[in-house]
Amino acid sequence: MEILHLGQELLRQKSLPVEEVNDELRATIQAMFDTMLESDGVGLAAPQVGILKRFFVVIADDDVRRVFINPQILSTSQEMCDYEEGCLSIPNVYEKISRPAKITVQALNEQGKPFTLNAEGFLARVIQHEYDHLEGILYIDRGDQEFKEKTVQQFQRRAARKAEKEAAKAARAAKIAAKKAKKAGA
Repeated sequence: MEILHLGQELLRQKSLPVEEVNDELRATIQAMFDTMLESDGVGLAAPQVGILKRFFVVIADDDVRRVFINPQILSTSQEMCDYEEGCLSIPNVYEKISRPAKITVQALNEQGKPFTLNAEGFLARVIQHEYDHLEGILYIDRGDQEFKEKTVQQFQRRAARKAEKEAAKAARAAKIAAKKAKKAGA
């Protein structure tokens, strides 16, 4: 699966509820776990892989595979905790973000069974981070505004350079194809 990056519009859209938990969804969930682990991530939300649906996968510091389908955060603690966050959709960029230290979340698992989880520490943070993706919110939205602006500009420059490289590559390929066609016709 391809992970979308900052600047791709789908990341800023609110996800729609999952209508049915079925084998197709379970296969997508497995592919998301594989993609997340290959990318050294601890969480991955459906919008990050181009699916505008309300589900995400997590393997936090306890190494338990968790699936959250149509999650709802029921409560958050008043106690806050700061931690340097990163995101697979904003690679190699980190910032200290303040989030509630404890949460209670309700969701469906990959079998479609409802569960409620009280989470704290790193697991609570990862769940909140992934939940934000379902709302079209990125962690940089929760940090320093100047940092956010610089990060957005950096990714805009990266996207522009990538587009330039792809255009140059396409132009070279077209030039080579034209030479081959001319040679073949001669």
